[in-house]
Amino acid sequence: MADKTITKTELVASIASATGESQAKVSSVLDSLFSTVSDAVAAGNKVSIPGWLSFEQVATSARTGRNPQTGAEISIPAGKRVKVTAGSKLKAAVK
Repeated sequence: MADKTITKTELVASIASATGESQAKVSSVLDSLFSTVSDAVAAGNKVSIPGWLSFEQVATSARTGRNPQTGAEISIPAGKRVKVTAGSKLKAAVK
């Protein structure tokens, strides 16, 4: 497991340092990226960054679950979720 989580602030600072851009500009670009990905996935489109990540919306069917506190069965309605898949370059970097 990772010893530390990198926050958005740390990510922005790292990218700004590597590119020579201001932190404000990098933060704006990241915000725009996240907004664009979220809007596209919400609209049902798949967003793919070849070799790195892909995001897509998938439907979940209705199912029966259990309340962990009481053990009682509960009905979980059908819905949507986001599927994030790691690409080959990200997988290779982790090995």
